[in-house]
Amino acid sequence: MKSFFPISLILLALVLAGCSSASNPGEAAVPLQGDADLNSSTDWGGQTPLLDEQGAVTAEITPLNLANPGDALDFQVSLNTHSVDLSMNLANFATLTTDTGKTVQAVTWDAPLGGHHVSGTLSFPASVDGVPVLEGVSKLTLTLVNVDAPERVFIWER
Repeated sequence: MKSFFPISLILLALVLAGCSSASNPGEAAVPLQGDADLNSSTDWGGQTPLLDEQGAVTAEITPLNLANPGDALDFQVSLNTHSVDLSMNLANFATLTTDTGKTVQAVTWDAPLGGHHVSGTLSFPASVDGVPVLEGVSKLTLTLVNVDAPERVFIWER
């Protein structure tokens, strides 16, 4: 009976290793929420926030309406710090880029200016020259520059 126990542990470890999922180095993690259907053409990994903690500012961004954008692509943004003044129009520092080659500048930052804890909605145009920004897109990159770090990159994939 003594030899059965170590063999059982080895078998259990092999089964668990075979069931675990590994991610490829360099591949962006796709946050999932609930029972998200990965084959859905509108699924962008749910509305799980992405976090960047560079420098003295923590930036957390959550897409609000990628599945149904209307006139704008909106993102909830929270900026938190204990040492940096956040009196800025974040729209001036934000771009949205697609894997189809489109890049758009943010158009509005609906948030109070100033303080050390700022939350608001960052909006981008949903179409350029009458063509939806998300048409044919499988990867979306939101970039913030010069927010107490040279560059902060947030990536969503379908």
